[in-house]
Amino acid sequence: MNFSALDFAIFIGYCVLIIAVGIWVSREKKGHIKNSTDYFLASKSLPWWAIGASLIASNISAEQFIGMSGSGFAIGLGIASYEFMAAATLIIVAKFFLPIYIKEGIFTMPQFLKLRYDDRIRTSLAIFWIMLYIFVNLTTVLYLSALALSVVFGVSTMWAIVGLAVVAVSYSIYGGLKAVAWTDVIQVVFLIMGGLVTTFLALDAVSGGEGAWKGMGVLLEKAPEKFDMILSEENPFYKNLPGMTVLFGGMWIANISYWGFNQYIVQRALAAKNLKEVQWGLVFAAFLKLLIPLVVVIPGIAAFALNAEISRYDEAYPWLLNTLVPTGLKGLAFAALMAAALSSLSSMMNSTATIFTMDIYKAHLKPDANEKQLVVIGRLVSLTAIVIAVLVAEPLLGGEEQIFQFIQKYTGYVSPGIVVLFVFGLFWKRATSNAALATAIASVPFSIIIDQVFPAMPFLDQMGLVFLLLSTLMIVYSLYENKVQGIYPSNPIQYDRSLFRTDMIFNLASFAIVLVLAAIYIIFW
Repeated sequence: MNFSALDFAIFIGYCVLIIAVGIWVSREKKGHIKNSTDYFLASKSLPWWAIGASLIASNISAEQFIGMSGSGFAIGLGIASYEFMAAATLIIVAKFFLPIYIKEGIFTMPQFLKLRYDDRIRTSLAIFWIMLYIFVNLTTVLYLSALALSVVFGVSTMWAIVGLAVVAVSYSIYGGLKAVAWTDVIQVVFLIMGGLVTTFLALDAVSGGEGAWKGMGVLLEKAPEKFDMILSEENPFYKNLPGMTVLFGGMWIANISYWGFNQYIVQRALAAKNLKEVQWGLVFAAFLKLLIPLVVVIPGIAAFALNAEISRYDEAYPWLLNTLVPTGLKGLAFAALMAAALSSLSSMMNSTATIFTMDIYKAHLKPDANEKQLVVIGRLVSLTAIVIAVLVAEPLLGGEEQIFQFIQKYTGYVSPGIVVLFVFGLFWKRATSNAALATAIASVPFSIIIDQVFPAMPFLDQMGLVFLLLSTLMIVYSLYENKVQGIYPSNPIQYDRSLFRTDMIFNLASFAIVLVLAAIYIIFW
């Protein structure tokens, strides 16, 4: 990709802007020393629009731009179900989960598990999430973003990985979540604007220069098989998106686990000014989610229609940047890709640090740690996490064809167990700590066994089956302890139905989102 002076100016200017804003918002008033609430929860000061923007910026990473465009090239619009179902999931999380989290005043997801069950569950899940963020999430974002960087600048993937890590570290480690969240507001603008530029140019190319709207029509004519939202069993990619399971099965498990119980997502909500702000923020994020397939899936389908010369699916988006984006706009388009990468990297680093500091260091290693020590440990853990990810990213992911599907499958090994732990912990007072521990331990073995016994079963269906098995284990074990051993939970979550009341704005916005989703699935069934 040949960058002009203007392209370089836009791209470098973007990097400088993000670093400068991150450092500026990280300043503290004279005499105030940054404490754990400041560092890990942005002083609980985020308004709804910052929450919504930060959620999307943190979620839409190279995993989507590169990975989902690659799946769009291979599978088609059906892969956008992850985005569309996420919009519905955000409404559920805002209405039913977050009121409880805010009421309990937690910092982390493992901390909630300690409140509801016991410290065994907290510690085991804390260790799991730390490993997941470092070895799956951080490595994936680094590697996929580096693929695009290597195409643009002609550098090795390893040096591109190092460059990304350096920029992310430069503004996020000092400022904590406040720096991450407020720079995300800027990054989501670049992300959507720059992404839409690439989409427009791709559709214009499909139409032969007659405009993006005409290009969409041509795309529907040239590749109608790429616009099936619900795949038939004859589709070669049915195993990735198994028909009605998308609407009524395992995809709910994946989405609820990610949006409802994932630290680096929920942490933004916990940093809100109040419950109303966080609920509006999640609805705002749900509206943005409806736009994301235009940015990350349609370009992949356009690359297919343009007969992109690529050796692997995940090269579709870099191919578009290299082939279609003209001089003067490449800097903006590439800044969008980097915005997605940097926001996700900084978010994951901060959440890894939050879990280690609050659930491992303060809970077990140094319970009497003061606020200054907690912030210092948080910064050290952030740095350590990104260094490890830099070292393992290329060796771990270099041979994968569709990395987005790789992520979904292997996080799917643990998602059913996480959903069972939280859903029963939130809404079933009889769930016991021993049953929860058994469920947590059984999650991965059950997933592996189901994968081995039913190798031809789509992984979303496997997730649904494992969820049912783990739910049965939780219920049977808990009832056995309740009735036979006389063991009842000593600390169920207390709340009444008034906690889940929402205002008119939230209800109307949620209804509008559901109508849009219904229309999309009816049109592209």
